[in-house]
Amino acid sequence: MTTTAPVSAPPAPAVDPDRWPDVARVPYAPLRAAVAGRLLARAAARRGVRVELPDGRTLNAATAAGTVPAAPDAPVLRLHRPQDFLHRVGESGLIGFGEAYQAGDWDSPDLVALLTALAAAPETLVPGGTRWLRRFYVKRPPETELSTSANARRNIGRHYDLSNELFALFLDPTMTYSSALFPTGPGPLPVATWEELPAAQHRKIDRLLDLAGVGEGTRLLEIGTGWGELALRAAARGARVVSLTLSQEQLALARHRIAAAGLADRAEVRLCDYRAVEGRYDAVVSVEMIEAVGRPFWPDYFRTLDRVLAPGGRAALQAITMPHERMLASSRTYTWILKYVFPGGLIPSLQAIRETAARHTTLRVTAADAHGPHYAETLRLWRERFHARAEEVAGLGFDEVFRRMWELYLAYSEAGFRTGYLDVHHVLLSREEVAG
Repeated sequence: MTTTAPVSAPPAPAVDPDRWPDVARVPYAPLRAAVAGRLLARAAARRGVRVELPDGRTLNAATAAGTVPAAPDAPVLRLHRPQDFLHRVGESGLIGFGEAYQAGDWDSPDLVALLTALAAAPETLVPGGTRWLRRFYVKRPPETELSTSANARRNIGRHYDLSNELFALFLDPTMTYSSALFPTGPGPLPVATWEELPAAQHRKIDRLLDLAGVGEGTRLLEIGTGWGELALRAAARGARVVSLTLSQEQLALARHRIAAAGLADRAEVRLCDYRAVEGRYDAVVSVEMIEAVGRPFWPDYFRTLDRVLAPGGRAALQAITMPHERMLASSRTYTWILKYVFPGGLIPSLQAIRETAARHTTLRVTAADAHGPHYAETLRLWRERFHARAEEVAGLGFDEVFRRMWELYLAYSEAGFRTGYLDVHHVLLSREEVAG
């Protein structure tokens, strides 16, 4: 142990046990807590993270072989209630890690830097000989959250129907809730500014419409409306747009925006599951929708694209992806994100997209371009805006536990793209002629 000046703990958030039962409850799991403490010391040492305790001491295991001493500017994990933290993590792993943040058991002066350090090569954080312990605390996703036709609307509603006003607080005026595409040149992607975001969202939308060949007279199906910006831009090109959503909040605002733009004769928004859509279309565009579909239903999703596409039609997807082996490892794991943010989904790999389309349809992936750093910048801008408008979030009736949940979600996602644990692709699918 080393010693630093004690940092006074902020007051713990008031936790409504009816709204947040598993955040309000601190489990008692002494043996697992002890294991969690040892793994925390090891992970901190391997990642060069400084773990600060309430009394000013700093956890330091950097004398172990293969570890990295924590530098003065190292990412900081500040534990305010160490025992609560360790019991939560010991009982339910990363779900407990997230719930401990919601409860105020820990924080960090730079949450993204900390999560980025922890997200790099996550498979090395737990010693290989102890990974069998996962089966004692890793849960399977509940059947009630699988994105069946019966469950999908409820799953979507838990996120997208929170409040249009909430999303408007941190999204740019286009109300686009997906990765933007910033101008690029030689070298790394520059730091983006808030003022650049609307144009970057339009650049993304236009690129997808171009990939799908959308122009005057195109019959376009959009799966996943968002708040209507893609439908607006497609209709302005002269396309005839049918857009599908399961969100009542998005449906109302998208219809209002389309009518206000004078494009209601070209763009129609329907409350409809993708599996129930009928008709034939020259193009399909779907932005960050496949992540909500769930692995058991990927064949249905791609079969829908195949069924509705007219001869010569194209489908352009924007999809968050992860490496295939990590996808397989996480596909049966109930995560904090699934429990609190996006129930019922799974981020696919590009390989899974290729294989599912090839196995179940006549569609083939003919182009796939990655833009992960663009998503990291998009998320940074959203996160900073959300943080700056915390009082307005509270004014909408969202408590501090919710605010901390969204801070962690946005920071966790940003860290995923900064480390390459996550990526985002523009994927083009077109139909191959079937011999015979």
